[in-house]
Amino acid sequence: MATVSRVVNNNPNVKPQTRKKVFEAIERLGYRPNAVARGLASKKTTTVGVVIPDISNSIFSEVARGIEDIANMYHYNIILCNADKKKEKEIRVINTLLEKQVDGLLFMGGTITDEHTQAFKTSSVPVVLCATADEKHTIPSVDIDHEKAAYDAVQLLIEKGHRSIAMISGTLQDPALGFARYQGYKKALEAAGIPVREDYVRVGNYRYESGLEVTKYFLALDERPTAIFAANDEMAIGAIHTLQDNGLKVPEDMSVIAVDNIRMASMVRPQLTTVAQPMYDIGAVAMRLLTKLMNKESKDASELTEVVLPHEVIHRNSVAQR
Repeated sequence: MATVSRVVNNNPNVKPQTRKKVFEAIERLGYRPNAVARGLASKKTTTVGVVIPDISNSIFSEVARGIEDIANMYHYNIILCNADKKKEKEIRVINTLLEKQVDGLLFMGGTITDEHTQAFKTSSVPVVLCATADEKHTIPSVDIDHEKAAYDAVQLLIEKGHRSIAMISGTLQDPALGFARYQGYKKALEAAGIPVREDYVRVGNYRYESGLEVTKYFLALDERPTAIFAANDEMAIGAIHTLQDNGLKVPEDMSVIAVDNIRMASMVRPQLTTVAQPMYDIGAVAMRLLTKLMNKESKDASELTEVVLPHEVIHRNSVAQR
């Protein structure tokens, strides 16, 4: 048994003739090393658990690609779990992954509640937040400045002469994303001396359908907005389609802008002007940070600060001069 172990693990202290015999036996028997047994012996499973909030949202697929590429580079396997944006399922998935003896956890997107924080604190493995952050910033995270991204989007509309700017927001109970992007919208208007109208802000759920429905509400107002800022591209595309279905032209009759820069943003017509998140880089940097923690390349996680990556305004065809 010990000799086979040395051969499988490329230990040089095996005679060439013996090594040849072992490899012949491995090929004949179709032997595969037992990863569970290896994990018990080494205290490592070389697996990382990744919790994704909504696998149908294309933004997370690009983040996951960045995670997987760096994981492969450092010889880690990924267990990807979809949580459907449900807190109870997220907590259950986190506990299940910990029971599977993963070496680390990446929690992607979603709101970080006290229950999440407690689950992470009781974990004996490192945790990195990916495309989100906890409100107190006590857990290592990789993300963009969502408030500034929203501010820059609304600022572009203001520069184009718009003063009646509506917003399709995400949930305002999420401080890291939904509320942060609403704050960016609000601060951009206030900086330009534009009043924030309650009837110009409606909450969506980041899905295409909510963009459709909220835009119908805006069109029914006595005083329609001249521009819509959507908290993500999918809702913005829904807004564009509702405007077109009602005989309006984008951007001639109404401008639309968003945040994310998913692939569909350049496929829709007119192409969507948006603020790009470096989605692949968020995943890649988060995974690299996790490898540092798992391999103790960095100091204790509590001493690490947030990693904030830059965003970029992508000018396309859905915003026009007022």
